[in-house]
Amino acid sequence: MESVWQACPPKKDVTKVVTLCNTEDAPLSTTSGQAHSSVDVAKVQQAVFHLDHISKVYRMGDNEIHALRDVDLDLQPGEFVVLLGASGSGKSTLLNILGGLDRPTSGRVRYRDHELTSATVGELTQFRREHVGFVFQFYNLIPSLTAFENVALVTEIAASPMDPDEALGLVGMVERRNHFPSQLSGGEQQRVAIARAIVKRPDVLLCDEPTGALDYPTGKLVLSVLQHVNQTLGTITVVITHNAAIAAMADRVIRISSGRIVEVQRNVTKASPEEISW
Repeated sequence: MESVWQACPPKKDVTKVVTLCNTEDAPLSTTSGQAHSSVDVAKVQQAVFHLDHISKVYRMGDNEIHALRDVDLDLQPGEFVVLLGASGSGKSTLLNILGGLDRPTSGRVRYRDHELTSATVGELTQFRREHVGFVFQFYNLIPSLTAFENVALVTEIAASPMDPDEALGLVGMVERRNHFPSQLSGGEQQRVAIARAIVKRPDVLLCDEPTGALDYPTGKLVLSVLQHVNQTLGTITVVITHNAAIAAMADRVIRISSGRIVEVQRNVTKASPEEISW
């Protein structure tokens, strides 16, 4: 499907753009709470997502809740990123803005050469359909459809999907393809949900507490699946969690507190899911 979005106008001075991608091994932090490092023009142009001074304010009567405060973020091709923070820190709001489910109150969101901040509802729907895969804490599978049918349903609206059995194979669920959700364990249902998210070949996979409803060994299995998808397909994978142990398997760890990014750390050596514990 040909995109109907308008391309972003070129930046007048891209050398002033900042990113949260750390070029040092040590974490970056500033007294203002927002982590920054300058990058060259090529790095900025390579970014798949660019968030510039994003803030989000929810208004409830006379009260204002500042969910995000002046957030800058770039996501590079193939990255595995963990957004780490306590409940209420703003990480789910950030994930929703990345996925086109919500809009910032101020700031700009750019996906490649497309401006998402000013996109219409229809254009955001097209963006999610073509480019974003979602994995939530609860699986949201359709009870009356088998594992195969849940995955295949997405292929009917995707531009160039993979075969549903290929997606199920990537998460180790081909042998359970004809089972209904009620016949699957929690971990198996989450693996089917991941297959459903990746079958359309998304550019980014956004995972909101994907192990939150699972026991320890099953959670580690799901993390192994996410790592396999990231490495095999090269899909940008963003996992939000309050579990600090998961940070060890990421390329970058972004810590969020009170709506601000307070620290960015790059893992020189990533741990496998089998090596982490909590």
